[in-house]
Amino acid sequence: QVQLVESGGGLVQTGGSLRLSCVASGITFRFYAMGWYRQAPGKQRELVAGITSDGITNYADSVKGRFTISRDNAKNTVYLQMNSLKPEDTADYYCKADHRSWTINYWGKGTLVTVSS
Repeated sequence: QVQLVESGGGLVQTGGSLRLSCVASGITFRFYAMGWYRQAPGKQRELVAGITSDGITNYADSVKGRFTISRDNAKNTVYLQMNSLKPEDTADYYCKADHRSWTINYWGKGTLVTVSS
């Protein structure tokens, strides 16, 4: 059974930091590109940051220079370090795994990040 379990969300003040973690089980983690997405109330889910199976990263313009995605294949874990948080970063944050060769993907259930002004 495949599971992606996010953690690390919470309430933080503007300018603060959080680190999200997503632990994967039931997949060969190193074969998957990993991504962090977010969805704010009333808005569509959007890509925040992604990292390929080879470690190449990409970021949404809105988070460049503030967020850093990384992965630890030995721990089947992907991280999202979020610094200089803003109220507009408030959202549910989801982890997604995409197989590097096949059209197979999995989602986590999300973790809530709330940034107070």
